[in-house]
Amino acid sequence: MKKEATEEEKSREIEHVRRCPDMTRLLVARTTEREYVLNFLLNDELEEVRKEAAITLKELGETAIFAGGCFWGVEYFIGKLKGVKSIKSGYIGGDVLSPTYEKVCKQNTGHAEAVRIIFDSEITNYETLAKTFFEIHDPTQLDGQGPDLGQQYRSEIFYTINEQKLIAKKLIEQLKSNGLNVVTKISRAGFFWAAEEEHQNYYEKKGTRPYCHGYVKRFIE
Repeated sequence: MKKEATEEEKSREIEHVRRCPDMTRLLVARTTEREYVLNFLLNDELEEVRKEAAITLKELGETAIFAGGCFWGVEYFIGKLKGVKSIKSGYIGGDVLSPTYEKVCKQNTGHAEAVRIIFDSEITNYETLAKTFFEIHDPTQLDGQGPDLGQQYRSEIFYTINEQKLIAKKLIEQLKSNGLNVVTKISRAGFFWAAEEEHQNYYEKKGTRPYCHGYVKRFIE
């Protein structure tokens, strides 16, 4: 478990970013646990710093990362939603640098197969995407999805901003109140490693449909 930064560490990091406005994107690219820095910069007296922080925070808010079994199936269904600008299959959540499909399948990298979605917030929103995520995979199956078994196939939501974390928790509580034993984890997003090209748009290229993902209505409007 990562410990919270101390006030001294926060101040030191904020000062560093203020002196180097162009470091904002690099900072967020490295880790998304520095939301306090972005929030501080939004109130900075330097106009260029405010603009950069606002852009970065908006981009984070329009990025969703979900792991729910084989990334081929999750990509297939969520990629068809209105408002999705792009979707990429990849790996996240582990401690091995530059993971590959072969390495992740050995179940010793800590990474999960996941998809990263960039969406247009004027057309759709994070909650809509998250609801669809819960309805296209089985959030009650631990470390697997259908016949695909292993911790790389776990159900997990990786949030990029705190608002996403709150939405995910709310939806899980709704599902639990409906009697579902949800095992989906909620974790802060770290670095997302894009998967090899042969794993992108897999079913579109093959002309087939997912074998362990399907749509099941779970939320009552």
